[in-house]
Amino acid sequence: MFDKVQKAFWKALTPDLVAQEPGKSASGLDDAVLEALGGAGNLKSEQRVALTRIRVELADVTRMDLQALRVAGVPGVMALPGGVLHLLVGL
Repeated sequence: MFDKVQKAFWKALTPDLVAQEPGKSASGLDDAVLEALGGAGNLKSEQRVALTRIRVELADVTRMDLQALRVAGVPGVMALPGGVLHLLVGL
């Protein structure tokens, strides 16, 4: 049990350094957010980089629906060159 607690603690602090359980995505994006980003096929990569931010890289940025992202619960989006977005998701 202590092992599970310790792993969960370090995962919360450094989510990109602790391996995920099989079958689960690193960021835990829900279906509404995935659809707003243009579908799972449009997602090249995803990585939680902080407790309040998820970095995603899209194959085609024009397929993203900013209004649908806000409706899905993503209050802020920071766009970077090359199809990279930071989704500001809060806690």
